[in-house]
Amino acid sequence: MKELQRQCAKTDVIFGIEPTGRYWFPLAEFLQHEGIKAIVVNPHHVNKSKELEDNSPTKNDYKDAKVIADLIRNGKYTEPKFPKSVYADLRILMNLREKVMVNFGQVQRRIQNWLDRFFPEYQQVFKDWEGKASLITLSEFPTPQDIVSLGAYTILKRWKQDVKRAVGMKRVEQLVQAAKSSIGLTEGIVAAKMELKALLEQYELFARQLEDIMQQVEQLLG
Repeated sequence: MKELQRQCAKTDVIFGIEPTGRYWFPLAEFLQHEGIKAIVVNPHHVNKSKELEDNSPTKNDYKDAKVIADLIRNGKYTEPKFPKSVYADLRILMNLREKVMVNFGQVQRRIQNWLDRFFPEYQQVFKDWEGKASLITLSEFPTPQDIVSLGAYTILKRWKQDVKRAVGMKRVEQLVQAAKSSIGLTEGIVAAKMELKALLEQYELFARQLEDIMQQVEQLLG
């Protein structure tokens, strides 16, 4: 790096990179800090230009460097924009949010799949299974057998500990009736409960991560 700095200090230069991975980011930032313009060439253009060099798509370091240099000389490059300060944080956070959203969507679909197998009538009672009373039900007495065994009054009492509105005897009676007439699977219940417990833990983790991310985003925007 020191030798590169000495050479670049002698004249105005640009440094061309073929961005085929993530390893070039630290180098590009270093070059910017040293006042050297870092530019990138499209890997697809590099690949196509190799054949024009010697009628062969073969790859080697010397050939790649020459092809990249020729593309830069002909103006076929772009200047990457690296966000700074708060904008760098926002970019990372929004990229992270997108990845967490993918995981969150996957676990939501897997919980729906679980309900379709073991309690298909569930959403006749809870249109939105992500509501608070529903999540209590799925966490503590998720199967039709559990619900019938506990009975309406016990379930309602449990709901009322954390949910003050939107649940009542009518809702719990609907749940018990749906459980009594359920056509859900009855084999493998022990493992099914473990599966749902793991899915709900993932659901809560991703939901909390999304909330934390957006709180940080709002703080940065403020």
